[in-house]
Amino acid sequence: MAAIWKGSLAFGLVNIPVELRTAVRADHISFRLLHEEDLSPVKYERVCQADGEAVPWNEIVKGYEYEKGKYVVMTDEDFKAAAIEGSKTIDIIDFVKEEEIDPRYFETPYYLVPAKNAEKSYALLREAIRSTGAVGIGKIIIRQTQHLAGIKVVGDALVLEIMRFSNELVNESEYTFPDRDDVRPQELAMAEQLIGNLAEPFDPSKYTDDYRSNLMKIIRAKMKGKKPKLEEPEEEAPDTGVLDLMSKLRASLEQGSGKKTAKAKRAAPARTRRTSKRKTA
Repeated sequence: MAAIWKGSLAFGLVNIPVELRTAVRADHISFRLLHEEDLSPVKYERVCQADGEAVPWNEIVKGYEYEKGKYVVMTDEDFKAAAIEGSKTIDIIDFVKEEEIDPRYFETPYYLVPAKNAEKSYALLREAIRSTGAVGIGKIIIRQTQHLAGIKVVGDALVLEIMRFSNELVNESEYTFPDRDDVRPQELAMAEQLIGNLAEPFDPSKYTDDYRSNLMKIIRAKMKGKKPKLEEPEEEAPDTGVLDLMSKLRASLEQGSGKKTAKAKRAAPARTRRTSKRKTA
């Protein structure tokens, strides 16, 4: 994949030439809007709300709505005046502990790939960040837009994550949340036991987008002129309106124990076969 940005990563007087490359890929199914009658693609038009007429691009300006229906018009010169001078260097301003950063700040990850002859300094910074458990905080300009960025270690890679600025986060005080005193000790103990029963090592491959999978099954079936066959969703139990936490927790624990037992039975024959082979050997 082509580099999104080329420049250098600087901490102190150390300067590391790097390239920014994507670390995630979109996996969305795209659809076109069509005219039902002849399946011709439908174009979007920019229509004036006042007269209902289409507006050409050369008559469109950008405006900031400071009151309902009142705007300040911004020109190209205004945007140029506000622009930050471009830089090809990511200056690490601070190193902070990762656990001190609210996860809501992190947005989009990218790989920082070392340029030729920068491998040694790249590895040095990577191992220093790894051993200290730190995250480098800096700023980067991509396509004339300034972003806050966090630099952390993932495996053998330095990963730069675009971060949100503090004014982009909604403060939790804007909502109402239940108090800790609402939790009864016996309910907490059972909930903790249930979490323990469901605990597994994280395996991202087991979590799939079922909606996307269903859409692709329907699309493939329609391409072949067939009727799609999808699994019927399980019927949910009727809501009685009464929340009996203890009974639901007990039922969940029993259900979890049954699944654990079944899983252990499935794994047992494989362990027996391995043990028998060792004895034979």
